[in-house]
Amino acid sequence: MATQICPECKEDSFTWYIDDESLTHWECNSCSYHALENENDECICNRCGNKTKTKLKDFFKEYWWCSNCNTIGQ
Repeated sequence: MATQICPECKEDSFTWYIDDESLTHWECNSCSYHALENENDECICNRCGNKTKTKLKDFFKEYWWCSNCNTIGQ
């Protein structure tokens, strides 16, 4: 599985897995950041034009993140 740039520490160590309840978890192997992905909220990224923008939620915030261009946005 390819790693992504972590939205927290910006290291190339962000990976995902799906649990028994079909929830997608993202975890950083560098800083231990953890977020859940809401796959129902997937859309086209304004920056790269790919349908790789999803909503991530951690303990403090919910935000849009593009796994293709590794940007956080509205």
